[in-house]
Amino acid sequence: MTKVVIVSTGGTIASRVDRERGFVTSQATGAELVGLLLKPADVAIEVDEFVMVGSFQFDLDLVFRLTRRIAAHLDDPTVAGVVVTQGTDTMEESAFMADLLVGSDKPLVFTGAQRHADEPDSDGPRNLSDAIKVAAALEGRGLGAVIVFEQEIHAARDVTKVHAARVGTFASGEHGKLGEVDGERVIVHRRPTLRQAFAAEQIESRVDLVKLVMGSDGRFIDHAVADGARAIVLEAFGRGNATPAVVDAVRRATERGVLVVVTTRCPQGRVAPIYGNGGGTDLVSAGAVFAGDMSGIKARILLAVLLAGGRSRSEVIDLVVAMAG
Repeated sequence: MTKVVIVSTGGTIASRVDRERGFVTSQATGAELVGLLLKPADVAIEVDEFVMVGSFQFDLDLVFRLTRRIAAHLDDPTVAGVVVTQGTDTMEESAFMADLLVGSDKPLVFTGAQRHADEPDSDGPRNLSDAIKVAAALEGRGLGAVIVFEQEIHAARDVTKVHAARVGTFASGEHGKLGEVDGERVIVHRRPTLRQAFAAEQIESRVDLVKLVMGSDGRFIDHAVADGARAIVLEAFGRGNATPAVVDAVRRATERGVLVVVTTRCPQGRVAPIYGNGGGTDLVSAGAVFAGDMSGIKARILLAVLLAGGRSRSEVIDLVVAMAG
């Protein structure tokens, strides 16, 4: 008998209509969600009710505690894999932190729903059933943390939420999915290569993200530095470009020891220092580090993990470059 643990955290998959107050909120327990399924005869399911909140209420410290709970379950030799049910708003961030901090090669699957549990065509039961299949399958081993949604399997580093409401909300851009769930089959087409697991006793929450827009100046960067940020992720234009005023603010930040990592605000592609006059070459000269094709929100999670481990600045930079691809 294969044992899978479901760690329940709330979210749309666990949400019902509160008719007295007129909105949808997390109410259904993990046990209730499992009770809606036609469970495989050869899989034993254990439910761990971790929290009951929407994922838009998550913060880095809560997700760090979640990763430790996951790791404890996977350390149990009787457990084949873990499924985490969560809201989709920040699922990609939770999955990536788990990918960075959970060293087990057992399957670790995040899933949820876009339609709440009271809707007649909720996607939650199907997604949860598919996630359990992946967590119980030998094919799911060695993939790191993944998101299973709408019959697709996505790597935590690459996946992002691409639609606010539709059920097919997760995609991995130019990288593509890892595989799929086809009926009872778990099919893996590729395996991640840019994966590392790190030991951490805490998380660094003082990492900010600044997205550039036409005419951006250095105010948000200066404010983040003044407010105690240890690192700033800059979602820059195109290949990693900024305005001269932003470059000046980056220089001020790096001179004060704040690490600045550059990503692109584009949904696909990678940054590279090519342009001058406020472009990427000026950002590098100002001390910024380029993060390849990693998204801004994933770079923030990576820095939150790396900066909490007592590593030197150069060690952190080397690891960011290695993970950038």
